[in-house]
Amino acid sequence: MYRPLPTPKEMAQWDRYTIEEFGILGEILMENASRNIFYVLKKYFPSLKGKKVLIFAGSGNNGGDGFALARHLLNQGAECKILHTKEFSHYKKETAYHLSLLRKLDVEFSLISNTDLSKLETPDIIIDGLLGTGFEGSLREDYLSLVRFINSFKGKSFILAIDIPSGLNGYTGKPSPEAIKADCTVTFEEAKIGLYMPEARDYVGDLYVCSIGIPEFVKKSNPPKHFLITLEAFKSIPSIDDLSHKGKAGHVLIIGGSPGLTGATTLAALGALRAGAGLVTVATLKELAVEIKQGWPEIMTLPLKHKEGWSKETFYELEDHLERFDSVVLGPGIGREKGVLEFIKIYITKTSLPTVYDADALFAIAQDKALLKELTNCVLTPHPGEMARILGTSNVEVQKDRISAVRKCADELKDGVAILKGACSLVAKSKGPLFLCPVCCSNLAIGGSGDVLAGIIGALLARGMSLVDSACVGVLWHAMAGEVLKELYPKRGNLAQEIAHLLPKVLDRGQKGELPFYGTFS
Repeated sequence: MYRPLPTPKEMAQWDRYTIEEFGILGEILMENASRNIFYVLKKYFPSLKGKKVLIFAGSGNNGGDGFALARHLLNQGAECKILHTKEFSHYKKETAYHLSLLRKLDVEFSLISNTDLSKLETPDIIIDGLLGTGFEGSLREDYLSLVRFINSFKGKSFILAIDIPSGLNGYTGKPSPEAIKADCTVTFEEAKIGLYMPEARDYVGDLYVCSIGIPEFVKKSNPPKHFLITLEAFKSIPSIDDLSHKGKAGHVLIIGGSPGLTGATTLAALGALRAGAGLVTVATLKELAVEIKQGWPEIMTLPLKHKEGWSKETFYELEDHLERFDSVVLGPGIGREKGVLEFIKIYITKTSLPTVYDADALFAIAQDKALLKELTNCVLTPHPGEMARILGTSNVEVQKDRISAVRKCADELKDGVAILKGACSLVAKSKGPLFLCPVCCSNLAIGGSGDVLAGIIGALLARGMSLVDSACVGVLWHAMAGEVLKELYPKRGNLAQEIAHLLPKVLDRGQKGELPFYGTFS
């Protein structure tokens, strides 16, 4: 359900521990890496005989992977040319070992600084082994020129990046300031978190994650702080058999609605129903109940009669009913009147039900940030603008470092989970790990989409799933519905309610492993 997404530093620690403490030779790990690159290339080129391959070898382990790969390519009849950045004497340890093996074969080497790149023929394949995941800062001018040179072959040569496209930051996924635009990237043991950031997609191409033999013991002894939500998440949803009744599927309460904003509550209710909740009730102001119910007989309503709208008195009217529900979604369409904050304050102090705080509930909480430290048994679902308001910063600052933003929000909670919605949504547990959803889908960028997501999470909470699992599964389920909608509406134009209506079909495909997923694991 969750795969590790190590940072470059965490990955380096795994390598170091494997070699120095566990005792597996670095030369073996490098050989394993090169074989995996070779096997991936064979998927694109079943026959490598006569293929012209240009290998760019930097001074680190990526260069060593390139040296080892060249041996396998030569064995298949490929014509390899090695462009290396350093004199042979500068290569050390396992990289020097694999270079020494390659030098025994009939292969052409050329020091890049002594090479007129403009005279090189267009190769069939380019291997980018210049810089690895440890790269930070900005590209030096000489490397920037090499990146631009390799990219000039885009569309003419097949470009494969070893571990990470050179110039891409392994933590943020951002080019610095440019990066290789690979057709595919072969990374080792686990994908570094930067490879799954949305900014990286145009550079990584097809992503292959290949094991090189780092023991599970090493990874579990040094766990990372970030994880990928995978399709296995669909199998964690509690099943409802044919002998079950509606009560076993959970009862979700949606609290919200105000004049002109009843659609949000309806969409949240639809999200919960389509996610399998047995019962869904919307608690709303009396004059709005008919409007919400109209056209949707499956949605029950709990009209609140207090004539001055949302307030602490409205909560007291609702309080005696709360024991009937298994989870709550608070905020869709509730509005921003002064009384909303009063309602939410007393709700927080008087209620222990697992609660999704969404939309205008987040606006209210941002008005009194002390409430964050009182929140428990909760899931917060802000988009970047709402997150900026909660943290007292700007949308730009949130988007600049989404990981830090969602962590900061989660750590403010007494006990709960924060989601930062957007391309590759993030889920963070208070004082705990962070989880990344690998989906970027513009079909989800429509009004009402977040209301559906809140309803999905509410339904999962009502089925007894934990806060973290409900948030992670909900985010992936919602995102994959967007991917399926992309098949039906390739130019967008879908409706938010269609996200909800597709959920059962998406669940079925997800449990069968039939949904598109970014990254191939071996």
